[in-house]
Amino acid sequence: MSLFKQGRYSGYLRPISYVIDLVVLNCLALFYFFKSIDPVFFIVVISVSWIILSLTSKFYEVYRYTRAVTVLSFILKQLILFTLIMFAFSGLNLDLKIEPYSIIKYVLVSFFLIASIKFTIYYLLQKYRSSFGGNYRNTVIFGENKQTLALKDFFNKYPEYGYKYKKTFDFKDSNVSLENCFKYVADEFVDEIYCSISELSNKQLHQVIDFADNNLKILKFLPDNREVYSKKLKYEYYDFIPILSFRNIPLEDSFNQLIKRTFDIVFSSAVIIFILSWLTPIIAILIKFESKGPVFFKQSRNGFNYREFDCYKFRSMTPNLNAHLHQATRGDQRVTKIGKFIRKTSIDELPQFFNVLFGDMSVVGPRPHMVSHTNMYAKKIDKFMVRHFVKPGITGLAQVSGFRGEIETDKDIINRVKYDIFYIENWSLLLDIKIIVQTFINALKGEDKAY
Repeated sequence: MSLFKQGRYSGYLRPISYVIDLVVLNCLALFYFFKSIDPVFFIVVISVSWIILSLTSKFYEVYRYTRAVTVLSFILKQLILFTLIMFAFSGLNLDLKIEPYSIIKYVLVSFFLIASIKFTIYYLLQKYRSSFGGNYRNTVIFGENKQTLALKDFFNKYPEYGYKYKKTFDFKDSNVSLENCFKYVADEFVDEIYCSISELSNKQLHQVIDFADNNLKILKFLPDNREVYSKKLKYEYYDFIPILSFRNIPLEDSFNQLIKRTFDIVFSSAVIIFILSWLTPIIAILIKFESKGPVFFKQSRNGFNYREFDCYKFRSMTPNLNAHLHQATRGDQRVTKIGKFIRKTSIDELPQFFNVLFGDMSVVGPRPHMVSHTNMYAKKIDKFMVRHFVKPGITGLAQVSGFRGEIETDKDIINRVKYDIFYIENWSLLLDIKIIVQTFINALKGEDKAY
């Protein structure tokens, strides 16, 4: 299983581009306008307007397969809309006496610099991919026809896009089976699978989808007239070749990642400063008073992209060798008296806000499992591995929907996975806040499986 996806770090380019462009806009405004305009007011209004405009116009949605002419069209569209915003700003603030000529000059110089920086990064990244082989993704193609041959030619002809073509599997060949394909994908650390819908039966398509989900592989389709049953399909174009993405994950967008990470840092810092700073000594004394052993319990769990990390909790059990293998059950004799209280109120989970601050976890996300349990469920529960496309959370949609705590039957973990996948495909900051509020309400009411 390939646990590291090549080229993922390029996602940091988008937030960096936001910062660079905002610096350009505000520094030039200092030169052109700040003799007559309150700089703080201008920075806030224009910066917020720029971000909202960019999200609406998709100005920063430039991917490795995006053509230069498309980038240019984004820039021209943004130029026109931002010019209108600037004129609207001056019209609403007539007392500032901003001359139209100054606005036009400011916008043109700003966009000349922004376009120069954008294309410089665009071509430098392409040069880095084609000349040094960096920032790439290994690809295979399932099915051989005119469309897949065109896609193969695209991968080989344009190395600057960062796709390293490995192999095409022709299912008309009797020696080719899906099992062999899956083994090749795993052995060769393939990142993305491109599948021709017309070359596979419905049963085979489902097998490919299940394999991709359970092995953290990105799956995309070359469409034909056959219907694909999914509400989350997304069209992309590689040159002039249409490609369908089977699963759209909002948190793969770098701006969404920035929003979520900022929220995580602010929220976890507030909890650590205002709650854990005074609560930790009290809990530590109570834990030590009742039983010998450490105050904190550390356990290896699987997180984003299946990577292991140390998850921290307040110790709620007497020290035992089975803590890393068996989760707490109803009436578990290992749980101490103070442990029952902190587990019932979920106080034992609070040290995980340090995991959030360190970047191993998020406040909201799929709950991480013990490594032994992850290995077990990955083999027996379909799509269990999809949970690892995002960071794990202290709380999650499954937990506030009645599927927290001990997994007593396969139904519990199956429903947990369903809720986790729904969260992954429908993430929003508002959904995170709703889950946090519901978690707090559930903690006050007490939950049946909080033991």
